[in-house]
Amino acid sequence: MHGLRQDRNPVYVSWMIPSIRPQLRKGETLYGSIVSLPSPAVAEILSEAGYDWLFIDAEHGALDLGHLTQILQAVGHRIPCIVRVPVAEEASIKRVLDLGASGIIAPQVNSSSHAARVIRQARYAPMGHRGVGIGRAHGYGAQFTDYLQYANERISVILQVEHIDAVQALETTLECTGMDAILLGPYDLAASMGRMGQVDHPEVTQAIDHVIETCHAHKMPVGYFGIDAKAVAPYRKKAANFWSPEPTVYFSWRLPGARVEPFAKINQPPEARNAGPDRERACQLRFDGIKTSSMPEDGLGDKQSSSFAGKGMRTRLELGL
Repeated sequence: MHGLRQDRNPVYVSWMIPSIRPQLRKGETLYGSIVSLPSPAVAEILSEAGYDWLFIDAEHGALDLGHLTQILQAVGHRIPCIVRVPVAEEASIKRVLDLGASGIIAPQVNSSSHAARVIRQARYAPMGHRGVGIGRAHGYGAQFTDYLQYANERISVILQVEHIDAVQALETTLECTGMDAILLGPYDLAASMGRMGQVDHPEVTQAIDHVIETCHAHKMPVGYFGIDAKAVAPYRKKAANFWSPEPTVYFSWRLPGARVEPFAKINQPPEARNAGPDRERACQLRFDGIKTSSMPEDGLGDKQSSSFAGKGMRTRLELGL
């Protein structure tokens, strides 16, 4: 008989897009890292590095739709990928979601009317009016029905507050239903206040504190973006829910085993922080509940390679932030 084999049933990759919505609803703290390089390999490595989610930046980075497709394919179902769209308008939103992103980050949402429009564009009816097409998210048609049924439940819609107008409109913006979190953008916020680059200026930090307090009052998860772990540490103490520092990835074949830097240093005991580079560190570093064992500097064999519990990662890389 010609054509497809008839003696076996087709097996499809699970349609279920990984999601951070359940954790956000529970108020859990989530750690993420920005991917702004057009490299599927970098995204794939970061997806195994112990993060809870990846922030794929299609606004400021060099990523086009082709790069986004390759990144999402490389990461697969390992970890939720939330894409910051180039502009918070319908065409960008539906194309990114149809590629299979776990959600969107909408930049420069400065009014409640804009917020409501973004939410409607990211949700299928009856919650919104997202256009219905067939793409990678739908298994190219194979999981079309399932995706339509569960997309509204699993897709995250995160709005950025990164302008003083957005801060002033926050109370009314939070009255919109269908959003999952607010993400602060401190650098653009500072610029909009006439404090370019001065994210630690009292006027800017006061505005940031107001956003965090207002979100808490409305039981809305709020996140903070920073260039490194030190930048986000003060706001971690103020209990924002999710974090996203900018990473630089270095391959290190003769240096230490994998070293989780982004937030490990914030929580390390003093003996770990003060350990010299040439000595074995017997203590374990904690990274949001994931333990990584530090190994001798000269260890290159499998038994001495660091691995991330639950992730199965056995490669050598250094996340330098």
